[in-house]
Amino acid sequence: MIKGLHHITATVNDAQEDYDFYAKGLGLRLVKETVNFDNEKVYHFYYANKIGSPSTVFTTFPYKGQGVRNGIIGAGQATHNAFSVPVSSIDFWKARLKKFGIAFNQETMFDMSVLEFKDPSGLQIQIVSSANDEREPVWEYDDIGKAEAIRGLHHAFLLVTEKEPVHDFLEAFGYAQKKEEGNMRLYEAGAGGAGNMLVVKTDLNAGRGINGLGTVHHVAHRVDSVDDSLKIKAYIQSEWNLQVTDVLDRKYFRSIYFRIPGGVLFEVATSGPGFLVDETAEDLGKKLKLPDWQEPNRERIEANLLPYQK
Repeated sequence: MIKGLHHITATVNDAQEDYDFYAKGLGLRLVKETVNFDNEKVYHFYYANKIGSPSTVFTTFPYKGQGVRNGIIGAGQATHNAFSVPVSSIDFWKARLKKFGIAFNQETMFDMSVLEFKDPSGLQIQIVSSANDEREPVWEYDDIGKAEAIRGLHHAFLLVTEKEPVHDFLEAFGYAQKKEEGNMRLYEAGAGGAGNMLVVKTDLNAGRGINGLGTVHHVAHRVDSVDDSLKIKAYIQSEWNLQVTDVLDRKYFRSIYFRIPGGVLFEVATSGPGFLVDETAEDLGKKLKLPDWQEPNRERIEANLLPYQK
């Protein structure tokens, strides 16, 4: 029932820096400006392709001014967020990162070229060359054309201290191991390929990660329906004895949450109804959108949000 990644969500610092980095720097489209439904004083930005298709979505909570400490990246987290680009565009992205003064390292992982760098909040980002990513470019922006544009998420990179419990869970959950390289394993779900991958690194001595600014909050996986989510919830509770939330209405999808063996926070999210339920494709991300239950409080909510410029 698990088709692959739906989105990855991170806790970040300043809204303006976040928007400038991901929209103006990496060329992602802001498809939804809303608030954290669990903390209406904080934006929830959704960056994605033109219409916010699952597997292209990266979301952030800009917590500046809310007393949130800097996070510690470590075990029990997704330590990197990875974006997929065409193999032929790696040199373009190296030049673009240099243009914006972003330091990066280039390495090889599972025979793929990887550029690794940090966003303004210290979140670890990877740009991965993908030879077989057939998804459309997320968005054409500035001098980023179709041949260079990010295609969406490539994988989520998990760090754990125990190999087998995590491996056994992921295989049961719907991700099959495809490759192993040193202390890393590559898993794929659904049709496989970019947007449907997890990379799991095992480090017995890794310190425990602590959520905060500059860390990934959770990794979301997509399913077709709430019925699938409920079946997964029942299975995880009965067979793995893990605590799973009730189904929560996130307006653009329905979700359940739980921590897997190893501590990483997972979400299972429905593919629909999607981001076009309250805006046209042309107007996505232009205005603050609120769920029906928060709309009566719009004036108060807007007054508590830090302004930023698009």
